[in-house]
Amino acid sequence: MTATLIKGAEVAAQIREELKKEIADLKAKHNLVPGLVTVLVGADPASQVYVGQKEKTSKELGIYSERHDLPEKTTQKELIALVNQLNKDPKIHGILVQLPLPKHLNEEEVLYTINPRKDVDGFHPVNVGKLMIGEPDYLPCTPAGIQQLLIRSGTPIEGAEVVVVGRSNIVGKPIANMLLQKAPGANATVTICHTKTRDIAFHTRRADILIVAAGKPKSVTGDMVKNGVVVIDVGVNEIGKTADGKRILAGDVDFDTVKEKAKAITPVPGGVGPMTITMLMMNTVRAAKVAAGLMKK
Repeated sequence: MTATLIKGAEVAAQIREELKKEIADLKAKHNLVPGLVTVLVGADPASQVYVGQKEKTSKELGIYSERHDLPEKTTQKELIALVNQLNKDPKIHGILVQLPLPKHLNEEEVLYTINPRKDVDGFHPVNVGKLMIGEPDYLPCTPAGIQQLLIRSGTPIEGAEVVVVGRSNIVGKPIANMLLQKAPGANATVTICHTKTRDIAFHTRRADILIVAAGKPKSVTGDMVKNGVVVIDVGVNEIGKTADGKRILAGDVDFDTVKEKAKAITPVPGGVGPMTITMLMMNTVRAAKVAAGLMKK
């Protein structure tokens, strides 16, 4: 058996086309333009690239985009003041403060200052709490992307044994909660594994759907999965460079051995990654519709 590739880039492109039409309709019928602002403190190269991608995607879809690039020495008071200003701006429906922040800033205070209705990243404790009880306003972007990959690849989720390797607040915990909800695209039996799990392979071999966000390259190998499993690999790890200096990337799954047993698997790169920004755009459109009274929370 050689696995079918679940290509996140293709699924993301499909969703973006759907969003582009929806945004055009909002403009034409309701004079409503969804607005997204990104706040970047300092000059971290990876963060600059990521914020640039968000800005580019916003413009391609017809979303109003603002970007605030702040110096490294920005104070906590100055950053909080900016967030409060954006909370009050009616043309801004989504606020994204790019992480990580410089070490002298308190990330928790900044994120908690964002109005939950504009928290399109889904990290505010109000939104996390609503996710837990099955009444989310916004789904965290990477987990939402994972769920869409499963749904749009035709993977049966209801009643499936799902194993999540990793318990981060960004991926592991939210995707586990999303997939166990009594809701469409969910209703699974979910197990979470982590660094203190005694025998991870015992659990991963039971999985119909295996989601790996361990932060360790090639940590799940072919002998740790059963035939016919669907594998979502969230990891992106640099494991070397080519002779011309290009990065060599690997996922948290040993792709070469696992693909021989899996029914379907996401590649790295080109799997989960393209979905994250797309889900951010989807949340921004939803936030605009809620603010305009066109959708219930």
